[in-house]
This record gives sequence, C-alpha cells and structure tokens, in this order.
Amino acid sequence: MTEFIQWAKAKLKVDRHLIVIYCVIYFLWGLGMNWFGTQMEIAKFTYWWQVITCYILYMVPISLLLRNFPFHKQYAYGLIAMCLLEFFGYALETSYAYPGNILETIVGQRSFGLAMALFFALYFPLGNWGVGKIYRLLFNQEPG
Repeated sequence: MTEFIQWAKAKLKVDRHLIVIYCVIYFLWGLGMNWFGTQMEIAKFTYWWQVITCYILYMVPISLLLRNFPFHKQYAYGLIAMCLLEFFGYALETSYAYPGNILETIVGQRSFGLAMALFFALYFPLGNWGVGKIYRLLFNQEPG
C-alpha cells in the first residue's frame, strides 16, 4: 500500500500550470456536458456546483494518475472510476436521469448507467490528450 501511495504522490506532483489547465478545461467541459444533458433531457446534476466536485475534485486527480498510461489502460481504469461515480450519483440521487430519454430508448433503462459510464470513461484519455496538447502549445514543453 505504501508503494501505491508513493507512486500516486509522485504522479500528482506536477507543475501548477498543468493543474490549472486541467481544472479550467474540465470545468468548462463539465458545464457544457451538464448543459447538453439538460437541454437534450438525458441526464443532469441535481446542483450545478457538482460540476466542481465531479470534474475537478474527482476527475482531475484521476486524470493525473492515468495520464502517462496508454489509451486502453486510461480507458479501462477510467471506466472503473466512472462506474463508481455513475452508480453513486444515481443511487444517492445527486444525478437525475430524465425518464424515457433518448439514450434509454437506445440501450434500455437498465443499461442507462452503464452506457453513461462507458461514454464518460473516454474523458480520461481524451482529456489527458487535450490538456497535454494545450500545455505543450502554451509552454513549449512536455507536461511534467
């Protein structure tokens, strides 16, 4: 366990500019997805500020931990993280799925949460790729 903690601390010790880029990108991404989910009547957070707890406090650290892994590992580990998030979000009713939404009509009501987790697990490899591109563009160096 101490090896994992040391590994995680090393992965999370990064340039503060990188963390700021992650937070800004993920916050805007979260607001956009919450808006889209609400407009399309698919799903939404119960409270707008959950974008902060979910996208910044939960997803940014996980992204930092996974950022140097290959795409398939980021997706696989991200899927575990998103399954837990989706499960607890709907179980605790901090997320709301619109009844009969378009996604439910495609995959069924019983598969809705899994479909959401499968989709949102892509955030980790795509987010890490995008943030890395932005960091390299702004600072002309690899993210540390």
